[in-house]
Amino acid sequence: MAGITGASAQQSDPKWGPPSWLRRVEGRVVFGLLIVCALVTVLTTVGIVIILIGESIRFFQVSGVSPIRFVLGRDVSPPHFGILSLICGTTLIAAGSSLIALPIGLLSAIYLSEYAPRAVRGVLKPTLELLAGVPTIVYGFLALQLVTPTLRALLSPFGLAVQQFNALSACIVVGVMIIPMVSSLSEDVLSAVPAGLREAAYGLGATKFEVSTRVVLPAALSGVLASFILAISRAVGETMAVVLAAGQVPNLTLNPLVSMQTMTAYIVAVVGGEETPGSPKSLSLFAVGMVLFLATLGMNLVSRLILSRYREIYH
Repeated sequence: MAGITGASAQQSDPKWGPPSWLRRVEGRVVFGLLIVCALVTVLTTVGIVIILIGESIRFFQVSGVSPIRFVLGRDVSPPHFGILSLICGTTLIAAGSSLIALPIGLLSAIYLSEYAPRAVRGVLKPTLELLAGVPTIVYGFLALQLVTPTLRALLSPFGLAVQQFNALSACIVVGVMIIPMVSSLSEDVLSAVPAGLREAAYGLGATKFEVSTRVVLPAALSGVLASFILAISRAVGETMAVVLAAGQVPNLTLNPLVSMQTMTAYIVAVVGGEETPGSPKSLSLFAVGMVLFLATLGMNLVSRLILSRYREIYH
């Protein structure tokens, strides 16, 4: 014990460590690096917002289109520049993929958190998270080569025509793509619920299903809802999988079996074209990007409001 005490005393003695001035310099350097990293993220966001706002205003000045006409117009081609069909396609695909991903992701998270043995969870969770590492363009090829032919084989006997590029295929592949986000985030939140709540419920005679659905899930509701909104934001901003699966034909319809164009697909189409810089069509990219930015920003704000409203703090 004397030897250990002596070693501890040596380690706590300043003369056995670096000089005090060097420790102060190291602390200031680390603090400065943290400040720089934080400023980079803030300035990047500010720069994006400034460019989007400036170029969007320039687009409305050059094209002569009002913001209301731009959002509510049905004809996306110049000189009309109405993106209502793009908003419809984006909303339909985001909603359809959410109907697939949110229930499956939540149920997977409940199973991994409450039911799966430790060994099974150690295999299933990393395997599920591997889906997030698959390039999005691969999901697009999967839609063309597997999902769409399967939909045609299933729906053709009922007289339903499925186009080669269709929104339903995009909903399926995007839904599969965002399942890991919902599952991983929700599972982390469910696992963070204190074990005392579970034990108290078991002590009152509750079953595992009742504990999972009536105790653990309500306690983690804020985090689960936040994961839902983040996943929907991811679906709204998806590009390559939607371009390959849904196509690039703007359609103002709720029929998921036909081709549609989303806002991100429109951006890809214009960027891949031969528009001259400064033309109204090239500037429309920034206006569409501004609408996308506001949509995702709104969902993130809603997520923060939900977190502040339903957040549970345990001590």
